[in-house]
Amino acid sequence: MDSNPNIKTWTPATIVMVLMIIAGTAVATNRMIFGLGVTTNLNDVYPWGLWLGLDVLGGVAMAAGGFIIACAVYLFNWKKYRPIVRPAILTAFLGYLMAVVALFLDIGHPFRLWHPSIMWQYHSVMWVVAMHVIFYTTTLALEFSPMLFERLGMEKARKAVGKIMVGAVIFGVMLSTLHQSSLGAVFLIAPSKMSALWWDTKLPFHFLVSAVAMGLAMVSFETTLSQKYLGHKVDKEIITGLARGSLIVLCFYFLLKVYQLFTVASPEMAVDGSVEGNMYLLEMLIGVIIPIALLLVKKYRNSLSMIFSINIMVIVGVLLNRLNVCMFSMERYDSWRGMTYSPSWQEFVLSLGVISVGVFLYKMSAKHLPLFSH
Repeated sequence: MDSNPNIKTWTPATIVMVLMIIAGTAVATNRMIFGLGVTTNLNDVYPWGLWLGLDVLGGVAMAAGGFIIACAVYLFNWKKYRPIVRPAILTAFLGYLMAVVALFLDIGHPFRLWHPSIMWQYHSVMWVVAMHVIFYTTTLALEFSPMLFERLGMEKARKAVGKIMVGAVIFGVMLSTLHQSSLGAVFLIAPSKMSALWWDTKLPFHFLVSAVAMGLAMVSFETTLSQKYLGHKVDKEIITGLARGSLIVLCFYFLLKVYQLFTVASPEMAVDGSVEGNMYLLEMLIGVIIPIALLLVKKYRNSLSMIFSINIMVIVGVLLNRLNVCMFSMERYDSWRGMTYSPSWQEFVLSLGVISVGVFLYKMSAKHLPLFSH
């Protein structure tokens, strides 16, 4: 197949992305040569900051749409969503690659990133997370490979992968389900540090449900942008169907959060004017309450422009949740110890660079691969 002539390689937006990638590469080089202390404001009390909260926890949550849509198409045979299964898988694959890059740059000894694959510590939740990342990224690469084989004319290889695709999807669904929840399980060891507004023994389940909500919103978000800028036309019913799914998941997530608020924390904690309380309210309003209120109105649930706005709110809300869990939930404890943290400008530049790499690769895939052939 030939490249898509309707997608221009160089546009003002693409040039801006390339500039961000260059700036991010410069910061990454600075970090690799001179260490974390030169590029970040992290310290012994705040060892995890923007890169982990936004790029790793947020990036993995964004990738949840891959296993949701793949499960719907390949396991449940919901043919309606077939036109978006390849973009969803690509988004998930790029999301995990970006998370791996961010994790590589965030840990103290990046070239030891491969150690968990041979040095098994099966009693450690973080080892479980590391193995899930390795296995699921490999599985996503397998699910992505038919696009590459089709582009290269390797028909036998494409058919061979097609024969095991259902098995790969089943394996990927199990891995992603475990991985999304295990990221939340990492924070179970900090009940004395985290605010009860977020800490709960059910935190892994909260992470999984919120990731599903974000995955549906992310798939709908990128489908809308693909229609507008990349010429990928899909039936309106696909986007409205994703909106209905988002409403169901968000309502369930809202009930989980309310149950935690009244049984583990207390409503007074959310309105006491503290940093934790304000961030909790902001997260719930933007990512849960307002989207549910809008989606309950049928007129808005069937409006593509309104669904697009709701998707942005859900994505921002879940990203806030990950940042809250990773950083703001421990604000009171860490301030009591006399330490504070605010991301350095280099942390923001690198995060924008990593995100720009993902968007740029998605656009190049849309131009040069049969991404929309379904």
